[in-house]
Amino acid sequence: MSLNANQARLMMLQVADAIIAAEPMLSQADRDLGDGDHGLGMKRGMEAVKAQLEPMDPASVEQVFVTTGTAMMTSMGGASGAIFGTVYRAGGKALAGRPAFDAEGLSLLLSAALEGVMKRGGAKPGDKTMIDALAPAAEKARESTALPLTEALTAVAAAAEGGKEASKNMIAQFGRAKTLGEACLGFPDAGACSVVVMLNTMRDFVVG
Repeated sequence: MSLNANQARLMMLQVADAIIAAEPMLSQADRDLGDGDHGLGMKRGMEAVKAQLEPMDPASVEQVFVTTGTAMMTSMGGASGAIFGTVYRAGGKALAGRPAFDAEGLSLLLSAALEGVMKRGGAKPGDKTMIDALAPAAEKARESTALPLTEALTAVAAAAEGGKEASKNMIAQFGRAKTLGEACLGFPDAGACSVVVMLNTMRDFVVG
């Protein structure tokens, strides 16, 4: 199974709706560790994504993801805008020339997203950031390239969930949460929660 460009567009619209609906949960996750603005920023970003994708007749899957990233980067500002914009811009560019989005494309997307985010933000696995959900997801995607997209996304979403849960036991090395020290134990990183919402929604879309 694979998605054509328009199906990828519909999937990302569903992701946008899911993030917008998750704003209260994402804001609370961020409040537990510091600022509390992550959910509102993600909601603003995904409203911009919807404005771009709803009227679009996409020429390629690359265009869908790069447009998503550009909309997030330009509308959100701040660290989250840069990071999640990079996820989709870098990930989308890795899909250049591919006619459809399949399990191999998922691996290319997540690997390029992870590399782009680590280069841009300087965080690494274990720092209690969204990378703690993205890195295991990317690793699982690399192992799943021979699977149907439904099975690959199911495995990848589960890996991201496991990474998010593991982030509860980490001490933050970045952002406002860094000042909390051990007080941030027991709470997941808000960005990791966003990664889980996105990948769960992609899975739900393809499983149908």
